[in-house]
Amino acid sequence: MGGSRVAKNHVRVCAYGEVDETNAAIGLARVVAPADFSDALLSEIQHDLFTIGGALATPAPERLKEGKRTKVVMDHARIEALEDAIDAVETELEPLKTFVLPGGTPKAAALHFARTVCRRAERAVVHLARQEPVAGEVLVYLNRLSDLLFVLARLANRRSGVPDVAW
Repeated sequence: MGGSRVAKNHVRVCAYGEVDETNAAIGLARVVAPADFSDALLSEIQHDLFTIGGALATPAPERLKEGKRTKVVMDHARIEALEDAIDAVETELEPLKTFVLPGGTPKAAALHFARTVCRRAERAVVHLARQEPVAGEVLVYLNRLSDLLFVLARLANRRSGVPDVAW
């Protein structure tokens, strides 16, 4: 966005491509049974990821034509919503005493997969941020999102009566 062209393998395109993959992985996790498990929260997150993708695809929002597009900004309240969700989920979980391997129920496995894709997106955005300006909220959001996906995976196992896979 903004009129400039870059190569498909440009660090910026890679960063918002990884965010898009995170969105797709969350979409997959949403449809794995039970499909209503955290669905409203995950839907909001998918919208947030589109906002982040737009922010990452707009390297110079000040150059956008007036009235055509507006600057895309990640609201700090959305980060707080993730942190609140993490805190709420953790009240249902036993404290960790070991590392957890991805797995358990299909829902938990899908959430773990989404978490790893999110971590990759976070690394891509960190790489971009070392070369070009990136809003700090984007990095914080992706970091908190991966933590949320981890606890949601654990919660999916717990609610299904399946223990986490300990390492």
